[in-house]
Amino acid sequence: MTKGALVWCPFPDADTARAIAGTLLDEKLIACANIMPTIESVFTWKDVVSSETECGVLFKTTGDKLDALTARLAQLHPYETPAIMGWLVDKTPPRTLAWLNETLN
Repeated sequence: MTKGALVWCPFPDADTARAIAGTLLDEKLIACANIMPTIESVFTWKDVVSSETECGVLFKTTGDKLDALTARLAQLHPYETPAIMGWLVDKTPPRTLAWLNETLN
């Protein structure tokens, strides 16, 4: 059994996040997406500091799907340079890990 993994990514709005999450669910790259409808992002883009309202999403997957998920998310995302960050999870309870593996196989 592989480790659990998470991917964080902001989106311009909840509708876009929901649509992309649906595609990733259909393609079995994620088992779940937690959509946080309103976050404020303060960032530097092209040497300008900005603040925007975005939608944050935490995707749940497995370690063996992490590379494919981040690559596919980059293809689907509407931003020129989306902030996609993924990591392996150090601790996942056995039942949660079993659910992730069963869902994504």
